[in-house]
Amino acid sequence: MKEMVRRGLRAIGYDLHRFLPTSSPDAQIAQALRTFGIDLVLDVGANTGQYGQLLRSLGYAGRIMSFEPLGEAHRQLQATTARDALWTAARRTAVGEQDGEITINIAGNSASSSIREMLDSHREAAPHSAYVGTETVPIARLDALTAGLLAGAATLLKIDTQGYEAQVMAGGPATLAAARAVQVELSLLPLYKGQASLEEMLALMAGHGLVLWAIWPGFADPVTGRVLQAEAVFARPDTAAPGR
Repeated sequence: MKEMVRRGLRAIGYDLHRFLPTSSPDAQIAQALRTFGIDLVLDVGANTGQYGQLLRSLGYAGRIMSFEPLGEAHRQLQATTARDALWTAARRTAVGEQDGEITINIAGNSASSSIREMLDSHREAAPHSAYVGTETVPIARLDALTAGLLAGAATLLKIDTQGYEAQVMAGGPATLAAARAVQVELSLLPLYKGQASLEEMLALMAGHGLVLWAIWPGFADPVTGRVLQAEAVFARPDTAAPGR
């Protein structure tokens, strides 16, 4: 019966998996939250709040602080967080290695917006993500934005900044040092001009004492099936909650 259901779902473009860390990315995230006793999530590049909504659907009940630079996305984020006493939309700002202003490229799908120039490898795999405009936004260092939040917290740092991840981390050494886990995108093929390579990101995370804990495909070429970007969780095993 289960195989019949699976075949039927696959015929219309869906699949059936058990909700376990061995087969479900969302289950991997939920398990990481429990394993490391996370009670504060820093969501950098939150867009309209999709990641925070996912966490709530997974049963996470702790604090969330979300950061988003684009005006319209930030307004939607504020509307979402207004209904949740433990979820805060930080002041509208990009996060990087300096304080000031910077220009961000607005993608047609909003979520792929980036400070960096998009490469053909990204546009060809996802034409709807092509840039449609620009916006000048404030930018601040991560450590300046998280000052006073980290004391006593078991923190997960989530970075979704479309090729600007290394700059976010460069502006947040103290935040990284305090984090028990970091969730970040890894590009297997350059998607944005000047972004850190897969090898550079792995070395950067290792330099901060973080080991690869979980990984799953995130963005693939719909024609060839080649995985272009993976989602990964890095963690400090010695900070796992007792009994996990």
